This record gives sequence, structure tokens and C-alpha cells, in this order.
Amino acid sequence: MKRQWLWTIIVCAVVLLAASLLTGFWNTGAKSSTIKVGFVYSEDESTPYTANFVQAQRVLEEELGGKAEILFRSNVLSRDAERPILELIRAGCRIIFINLDTDIPVTMAWEYPKVEFCQISMPDISIDGSPENYHTFNGEIYQARYVSGIVAGMKLRQLLDSGALLPENALVGYVGANSTAEVIAGYTAFFLGVRSVAPEAVMRVRYTGSWSNFNVEKEQTRKLIEEGCVIIAQHVNTAAPAAVCEEATAAGRTVYHVGYHQSMMDVAPSCALVSIRTNWAPYVIEAVQAVMNDQSIEKAVQANAHGRDLSAGFESGWVELLELNRFIAAPGTEEKVNRAIDSMKKGRIKVFSGNYTGVNPRNPGDMIDLSEGYTENRNSSNPSFCYVLDGCIIVEN
Repeated sequence: MKRQWLWTIIVCAVVLLAASLLTGFWNTGAKSSTIKVGFVYSEDESTPYTANFVQAQRVLEEELGGKAEILFRSNVLSRDAERPILELIRAGCRIIFINLDTDIPVTMAWEYPKVEFCQISMPDISIDGSPENYHTFNGEIYQARYVSGIVAGMKLRQLLDSGALLPENALVGYVGANSTAEVIAGYTAFFLGVRSVAPEAVMRVRYTGSWSNFNVEKEQTRKLIEEGCVIIAQHVNTAAPAAVCEEATAAGRTVYHVGYHQSMMDVAPSCALVSIRTNWAPYVIEAVQAVMNDQSIEKAVQANAHGRDLSAGFESGWVELLELNRFIAAPGTEEKVNRAIDSMKKGRIKVFSGNYTGVNPRNPGDMIDLSEGYTENRNSSNPSFCYVLDGCIIVEN
């Protein structure tokens, strides 16, 4: 009897060992059940720019729950990026998302081929010649800017039709960081959205020379208001323009505002019409899941691929129009915006088109005629339209 039990134990042990060996054989490329994910931020949540990116981090945490351990470094200067990225690598991060303007991640990607480096695309950083584990991405934000321009245009149209504003005073303003294609493409798309409703509109642009300088943004916004702008949009990283518009409105001179990165209704409840933002969550979630499943990021993420550089717009949820301020928006705005977004998703709106000519401010010999249209983000996720439209957009500084 003892011998029978002994043979039974031996057979069971052999079976278990065989099963274990077979499982190991078939799962040599097994998918990881957990993952460490790193984020490197140029600022912290006190600025709308990084606060917007942190939203994607939190959505990822909710989506994956205990399957992901999130590590991050904030307030990282571009020139100092190597150390925090290295800290995340040594902590075991298999994928790192970076929103800094620096080419350091490209160099580090060569040194650490088992880590996926995912960086927001920048104008001076090319995917060409980079290693296979280096990726770039960006939202096609011009789509949202165009639609936010429709919101502003509807308000302008209401003021004009009611007699509260004369056609010669249909002036909108724009506070931008600098004269790069990213900013120029953004304010051009916004302006063309305005003009689709209010063709009388003219726009003045003021640059701050920095992505995040609260005091300079306030100063340039005040100058635009002094010049007569009745609606001001922004492509800078703080809430300063919204705060100045609210101050002016409280003082009896209503100036409406269109924000960026986050809703500005808590900052400017009396005059914030709407805000737009890039929604980083779809890319972040799908890229992390690709790494966990041992898949190519570019094959797993639903987007427009330019090699290892991805972009998308409304159709994939990568750009969004945030809550519309129904208390001050013109009647019919919501319906018009919904139709525009639907058309944008179906590719029926060509934003950069019309009876316009423009000049590249960095190369006056480079001119464009928009009668045949221009396709943004055709070859890259980074914006490329860099022409200031003649006669209707005035750059003040």
C-alpha cells in the first residue's frame, strides 16, 4: 500500500514538472501582467500645460489599476533631462513619456534599447535616424483651434448683428509664445474658424517669447485689449490671459476669452467662452498596453502614422473642445460646433484654405496661396503651417 502511494506521488510530481516545463516553453514571449511607467514633465500641475498631461497619467492609473506603477519627475529643465530619465530607467520603467523640448531622449534611447522613449514631437527633433525604441506623438490641435474659432466667431457675429460692435471694430487678439509653425498654425486655424462665421474679423497677434511667463502674458494681453480686441485666445501655458480678460470685464470692458489646456471658467467665469486641449490619454494608454503585450506601439495605437511619429485629431479623441460657457455663448453655438466636429471627423473641412495669401516670417521669399488649400500634419505630427496671412493677421511684436 505504501509503495502504491509512493508511485502515485512520483507520477503526480512528474506530471506537474512536465506541465511547468511546457508552460515555460510556450510562454517564452509571455505578456507582462504589470509594468512600471515613467513621466518626465517640464513643469508641474500649477501650469495648465503639465496639468493637462497629468490627466493622462491619472486616466492610465484608473485604466490599468494595479497593473501599472507610475513614477514621475516634475519641473525638469530641458538641459537637465538626462538625470531624471536615468532615475526612472534604473527604477525599472519600461516606457517613459516626456513633454520636454530636448534631444536628450534620442541619445538615451540608443543607450537603453529595452526602454521605450515616447516624446511629444518638437520642431527641432527629428525621428529620422533615431533608434526603434524612440517614438514621437502629438495631437492635431489645429482642428480644435478651428472649432474654438467658430465659437468666437459666433460671439462676434452676435455682437455685430445686434449693433453692439461695428464691423471696423471686429478685432480678435491672440497671445502666442513665439513665431514657430506650432503657434502660427494654431492662430491661423483659430482665425479661419472665426472668419467662417464673421468674415469682417481681423486679428492681432502678440508674442511673449516664452511658453510660461505669467507676467509677460498678462502684459501682452493688456496691450491687445488696449488696441481694441474684444475676444482673445491664447497659445501659452499659464492662465494669465484669462485672468486679464476677467479683470477687464469686471472693470466694465467685456473681453471674451478662449483658453488652452484646461477650462478657464474658474479663472474667468464672466468671459471664458470655451477652451481646447490635447487629450494625451489615448496615446498613453494604448502605448503602455502595446509594451505590456509585446507589440509595436505604432501598430497598436489608433492614429495617423508617420513612421514612429503618430498624430490624430477629433476622430480618435486626441483633441477636445472643453465645456462651452452657455451663459455667454451666442445662441446656436453648440449646434454649429457639433456639426463642425462631426464634419472634421469625416474629413469634410479643409481648415487651411480660402482666398488668402501668406508669407513665412522667417523666410520672406517663402509665400503661399491658400486657394488650393494646405494639408496640415500630412508628414509629421508636429505642425508645419508657418505663413502669416496677408492683410488680416497683424503681428504686433
